[in-house]
Amino acid sequence: MGKTGKDSGNKKAPTRLLVVGAGVAGQTLVQEIQRDGLPVEPIAFLDDDPQLIGQMICGLPVRGGTDDLLQVAADIGAEEVLLAIPSSGGRLVRRLVILCKRAGLPFRLVPGLRAIIEGDVHFEQVADVQPEHLLGRETVVFQDRAAASVVKGRKVMVTGAGGSIGGELCRQILPLEPSELILLGRGENSIFEILAELDPVRGETKLVPVIADVRDARRLENLAGNRSQGIAPRLAPDIILHAAAHKHVPLMEDNPEEAVLVNVGGTENLTRFARAVGTERFVLISTDKAVSPSSVMGATKKMAEMVVRSAALESDFTRFMIVRFGNVLGSRGSVVPFFIRRIEAGLPLPVTDPLMTRFFMTIREAALLVIEAMVMGGKGSTYILEMGNPVSILELAENLLVLSGYDPAGGDSGPGISITGLRPGEKLHEALNEEYEELKASDHPLIKMTKPTAGRDEWNSEIMAAGRELALLGDVENLRRWLADTLQQPSLAQGPGN
Repeated sequence: MGKTGKDSGNKKAPTRLLVVGAGVAGQTLVQEIQRDGLPVEPIAFLDDDPQLIGQMICGLPVRGGTDDLLQVAADIGAEEVLLAIPSSGGRLVRRLVILCKRAGLPFRLVPGLRAIIEGDVHFEQVADVQPEHLLGRETVVFQDRAAASVVKGRKVMVTGAGGSIGGELCRQILPLEPSELILLGRGENSIFEILAELDPVRGETKLVPVIADVRDARRLENLAGNRSQGIAPRLAPDIILHAAAHKHVPLMEDNPEEAVLVNVGGTENLTRFARAVGTERFVLISTDKAVSPSSVMGATKKMAEMVVRSAALESDFTRFMIVRFGNVLGSRGSVVPFFIRRIEAGLPLPVTDPLMTRFFMTIREAALLVIEAMVMGGKGSTYILEMGNPVSILELAENLLVLSGYDPAGGDSGPGISITGLRPGEKLHEALNEEYEELKASDHPLIKMTKPTAGRDEWNSEIMAAGRELALLGDVENLRRWLADTLQQPSLAQGPGN
């Protein structure tokens, strides 16, 4: 973390460290540094608790509050700042990062609050500040033993395995030791890449790459075989995690046929495949945009949920379920890498509205919670992940500017932020559940659940047949009307520019 090594045979002096936060985390790390002789030297604390200012803690003075960082850092000759404030919100972290940048000092962050609670805090865990830290989210404690009891020795298939969520599901499933991990996707390059990544660490698990498009019913039927004719299935997964989908709201507004064929038709094809091969658990990865949908993408994901609930009612064996959550930080095509690319190019960050908010979590967190919900395995259940408080997109843009060394308030030559206005199908705010859905606690503190409501979200194959025919014909106008009529959402009938 600090300056180590030898220079002309002489050992360098330890890095002078200013510790922000004199609580349990800060004290634990300072004591470890002092005890183990690590190559850093804590000099002083900062803490916003007025009762601590002026006190001596772990032999160090508490020199002031966080607003005093610039002055205190200069007074003590600090060379680095340790942010030991695991319970703080994202705004405080962002303000401290700005101060560190102004002071020209490197900075690191201690582990999250869960690690503090469990007494598992060590200096080696101190890490660079990431965008998720500035959002104030916590990491998931994964109950891997329970998950392994369901996965170990079983055949698991992940659709969309070359995508961000699908790929992360594969990474988290592999250590649970399935007998087979089937990576299904329509893009050969993305499947090749995830396969190459996983192969060196697969252990005894057999990796099975399958290039297939979920909307191709005939392809899935061939993979399922035909038991009545003595044709054995080519694939017979015990568990299916269905992540394949079109997810970009503006693109699906312009291409509703694709959204219907992949998100709805593909899900229906997969539910039939699952029942044909005797899959035990089937999980649909859904989105908060499926709640009271205002976009084509959201509407087709809501229909996908309806397909899965209908399959759950019809199936005597397969446990069909849904996991619904909001946006994922860092996923391919998500706002974070998009903003980072803009910053690197020196271009302003487009924010559609200053009031827009979204729910966010990390890719790893989302994947682990999907697996936790799969383990619960409630037939027909919808599991809704705890996303914390909605995050301002404007604040997120400011966070990324800060991490890139720019002051979002202006005054430098940074890219800045531009307000562009809402795009077709976008909402200012998303919700994670419908008003009529009754949420209940589950066995995991970060997962809520709801059961199907009688008389709602009804689905049958005739509904899909009508939509598929319109999509294949390219009859966009009537396809939009079909979406609006099926979901009783008149606004869906209006296309971009109307």
